[in-house]
Amino acid sequence: MMTTSRSQPARSRLGFYSCYVYSPRGEDEVSRGSRLLCARVKAGNRRWLRRYVAAVRDHRIMQACVQGLSCAGSVLVPIPPSDSSTPTALWPSHLLALALCNAGLAASVWIGIRRRRSIARSSQAWRWERPSVFEHYRSLALERPTSSPMQVLLIDDVVTKGRTLMAAALRLRSAFPHAQIRAFALVRTLGFVPGIRQLLDPCQGEIRWNGTDTDRQP
Repeated sequence: MMTTSRSQPARSRLGFYSCYVYSPRGEDEVSRGSRLLCARVKAGNRRWLRRYVAAVRDHRIMQACVQGLSCAGSVLVPIPPSDSSTPTALWPSHLLALALCNAGLAASVWIGIRRRRSIARSSQAWRWERPSVFEHYRSLALERPTSSPMQVLLIDDVVTKGRTLMAAALRLRSAFPHAQIRAFALVRTLGFVPGIRQLLDPCQGEIRWNGTDTDRQP
């Protein structure tokens, strides 16, 4: 659980799954293709989201990711965008969650987390000005469900450091300490590599919160 004190948040770990990779700096053809893929996902392009989900539906990583999410009490929870005024129907993460459900990979979507106030977009801020886990946590509000979920899979379009996902997980854990909480991001950023060999590179990893910042592996 995360405390409300800026100086005393708890350490925490969050298991996550991801399928595609994105290179913001690579100049090779595959890296350029990854930037197009990322742009389509961030734009919430429904047609491409369906294609990307279908391409990974039968992969073992995807099967491990969604294991148990078809039973009652298990939900997908999309991460809200940084702008609190964005309608739910336009959230890329919400559209991704619906695509996962339509592909038969999960049973239900719950809009359980919303922004109580807007926050700076990490992609448009200098590295040292990007919102911290604490700032994300303070900007998020939890909607109480009619029953406590048993399993939650947080859904995000793109993961970089994992600060937003960690803040959302901490917010959920404070309300549902007995729920199993994991995360799924369709795309993960590879910010310091000169290039990538392939777009589809599924992985199972972990986001770690050390009380100061997050570390994503891989």
